Amino acid sequence: MRKIDPVRALLSEAVQRGRCRPADLLAELDTGSRRGSALPRRVLSEVGEGVHSVAEAHGLRRWRAANLPNAMWNVPVYDSSDRFVAIPDAWCDEVALAWEIDSFEWHLDAKGYAKTVARNTRYATAGIVVVQTLPSRLRDDPQGVIAELRAAYAAAKARPRPPVQARPSGSA
Repeated sequence: MRKIDPVRALLSEAVQRGRCRPADLLAELDTGSRRGSALPRRVLSEVGEGVHSVAEAHGLRRWRAANLPNAMWNVPVYDSSDRFVAIPDAWCDEVALAWEIDSFEWHLDAKGYAKTVARNTRYATAGIVVVQTLPSRLRDDPQGVIAELRAAYAAAKARPRPPVQARPSGSA
């Protein structure tokens, strides 16, 4: 494979389905020749940061291009009563900003749409600023997405931070 998105799709799906761990794949790459391993290594670096899909990998690039503080990817967020809010695709803990990269594929049917509405309501009741982006906009309008992220960050920073917390994997 010579194009990164098919490599992203293959490796992120294998990891998400629990077939392997990124560390195991890196160890396997380290035992062989380095020739042809640049793309898988790059993808595994993204997966190691918590990116779960091709769209999220594109989102990671846009987030970095926006020059915003680091975001955590796919971490559970809880409100002040320790109730689950959501697992945003990206989470900027500094200002309690969530970013959801929502595709039609996962949200188009009645059940998926209902889950999306319920999630967005939980964000709103917890006082979290949330940005929703279609994956196609990451490709077709990267500067527009970056501008929206910067504006949402400014709005989140301008209000008092709500009492919510992210709990990365392995934390209590």
